[in-house]
Amino acid sequence: MMQMFNRTILIILDGVGIGELPDAADYGDAGCATLQHVAERVDGLKLPHLQQLGLGRIASLAGMSPVAAPMAGWGRMKQLSAGKDSVVGHWELAGVVQEQPFATFPDGFPREVIDAFTKMTGLPVLGNVSASGTDILARLGEKHLLTGAPIIYTSVDSVLQIAAHEEIIPPERLYELCRIAERIVASYRICRIIARPFVGESATTFRRTSRRHDFPCSPTRPTLIDCLQRARIPTCSVGKVIDLFAGKGFEHSLPTINNADGMSKILAAMKMVERGLVFANLIDFDMLYGHRRDVEGYARALEAFDRWLPHLQKEMKDDDLLIISADHGCDPTAPGTDHTREYVPLLVWSPSLLHGLNLGVRESFSDVGATIAEQFSISLECGTSFLAQLRGAVLADQN
Repeated sequence: MMQMFNRTILIILDGVGIGELPDAADYGDAGCATLQHVAERVDGLKLPHLQQLGLGRIASLAGMSPVAAPMAGWGRMKQLSAGKDSVVGHWELAGVVQEQPFATFPDGFPREVIDAFTKMTGLPVLGNVSASGTDILARLGEKHLLTGAPIIYTSVDSVLQIAAHEEIIPPERLYELCRIAERIVASYRICRIIARPFVGESATTFRRTSRRHDFPCSPTRPTLIDCLQRARIPTCSVGKVIDLFAGKGFEHSLPTINNADGMSKILAAMKMVERGLVFANLIDFDMLYGHRRDVEGYARALEAFDRWLPHLQKEMKDDDLLIISADHGCDPTAPGTDHTREYVPLLVWSPSLLHGLNLGVRESFSDVGATIAEQFSISLECGTSFLAQLRGAVLADQN
C-alpha cells in the first residue's frame, strides 16, 4: 500500500488523562478524570483549537461543546500495562505492554539497599520513605543542607529518587549516585532511578530544577523506536522521552526545561527530521501542576499548548501526521499526589485530512505504535493500527 504519511509528530501531554479506566479502583483512583475535573474547576477554560480537532467529542468537558465536524481523528485509549507510570505508558505507546507490575516500596527500601549505597558512596542517607517530592524537601531539605547527606525516597510508583541541593551535590555527582543506586537495585525490579536536584535556601524557597534525570530499566522487548532505528528511519526525542527508553534508539535528542521550551524544540526537531518520527513529551502538566494539585496552573498550561497548536500546524506538510495523546492521568483534584489510572485522549490530524473521523475506544496505547509502524512498513507485536481508517478518510476527501 502507498505511504501516505512521511513524518509523524507524536506529542505526549504528560499526565493528561480523560476519565477513569475500568480498573481504576484497583489503583485507588475511582472517580478520577483529569481533563473533566480541570474543566469543571476552572471557569472559562478556553481550548478552541483542541476543541476544533475533536477534544469535546472524546468526553463531556464543561464549557466545551462538541463540534459538529471535527478536523481530526478523535478517540480515547485504554492502558493494558500494569501500572500508571510514565515509563510503562510510553513503552506501551511504542508497542511494549508491561504485563507484570514493577516492585514498589511503600515502607521504604530494604536496609541492605541503603547500607550498600552508603558503603559504595561514603555518604549517609536521609529519608528512605514514601513521599511527594515537594513534601520531602520541606521535611528534610534543611537537614540535607546541614549534613550533606542525599535524600532517598520513593512513591506509590516503582521509583527510587535521590534529591540533593545543587550547591551541596552538583548534578553530575548526583547522576553518579543514581548510577550507583541503579547497580545496587538491579535485581529488585525497580522501574526508574530519578535524580532530583533542587535549589533554594530554606524549606519555604526550595524548588526542584530542570536538571532532573531519569535512569529507567530497559524495555523487555524491541520497541517501535528500536524497529525504526533498525530500518534506518530517522527519529528524534524531545524532552524526557529518551530517558524513558533508557537512552536508546534515537538518532537525535533535544532536552527541554519546560513546556514552552518543549514546544519550541518540537519545531526545531521537525527541521532535523524530514522523514521519520519526532516523539515529544511535554512534562509540565504532570510535574508542575498535577503532582502539586495546582488546578489553575494545569488549566493555564493546557491553554498555552492550545495557543501554540496553530504554529505547529502551519509548519506541517501535507504528508505529515500529528498524534496528540498522553501516558497516564494526573488528576489535580484527586487526593494525594500520585498519577491516576485513566483513559488517555487520542487526536490525530494531518493537513491532508479535511474531515475528522471517530477512532473509537482503542484497546491499548500500543495502537499508536502499530499505526506509526505500519506507516513505515514495519510490524510490531502489539497494537491494532488505525492507519487504514486515516487513509480512507484522506482518500474520501480527495475524491
